Amino acid sequence: MPELPEMEHYRAQLAPRIAGAQITGTEVTREKSINLSVQEFQDGLHGRTIWHVERRGKHLVMHLDNGKRLVLHLMLGGSIFFGSEEEKPDRTAQVTIRLTTGNLYFIGLRLGYLHLLSVKEVEAKFRELGPDPFDKRLSLQAFIARFSGKRGVLKPALVDQHVLSGIGNCYSDEIAFAASIRPDARIRELEPSTWERLYQAMHSVLREATARGGYMEEPLTAGDEVTGGYNDHCQIYDRGGEPCVRCGTVIEQFEVSSRKAFVCPACQKSQ
Repeated sequence: MPELPEMEHYRAQLAPRIAGAQITGTEVTREKSINLSVQEFQDGLHGRTIWHVERRGKHLVMHLDNGKRLVLHLMLGGSIFFGSEEEKPDRTAQVTIRLTTGNLYFIGLRLGYLHLLSVKEVEAKFRELGPDPFDKRLSLQAFIARFSGKRGVLKPALVDQHVLSGIGNCYSDEIAFAASIRPDARIRELEPSTWERLYQAMHSVLREATARGGYMEEPLTAGDEVTGGYNDHCQIYDRGGEPCVRCGTVIEQFEVSSRKAFVCPACQKSQ
């Protein structure tokens, strides 16, 4: 599932391509992927101009010239492609938006969605979303405070979008590894130095992953060689049975609160 680095990469790559572009047509092959009837959705978008694109957690928000917002959540299996009909992947697009600068294809939206919302509806939707890891107000102390009252273990809290927005299965493991802490470490037993390592690791891991294009390998445009570049640089996620890049110990895969997790039993400690 796309997380902060994937969606921030999409935002940065899409913004110069679609900001200022006018919507000339819309096609919907799966009505469950949108929040209105197909006709209402098409009528609401036709002739509108996309002003700019922002990211909120794992969502992309496209601001339209009439004050409405297109809110995208790709969920599991979703991806975006921008280009011509001839360039697009040989996969069904659940929603296609035709722009004056090219076509925007939303693919694999079986669980994901693209909703046309008012400003009030967007604010209501994101009201309980936790702060972005790069929010300037999220100091170390504010970061630690987000976990206060949590009784469980680290990974479920890191992926809780009410605690922090944008971190999911992959980067919670990558962050824990970078901080040398087990993803199943108990929150209430973490030492101050561990919290500081986690805070620093969160920023460094997410920055590097974003710069490398995230870990999802579906290209965003024809000839795209950046998207998915972090996949070959994951330190621990999805590397069960392989040697640890630090010490050579075999990486273990297990479950934490019904989520798969990966750990180096030598490098990562419980405190």
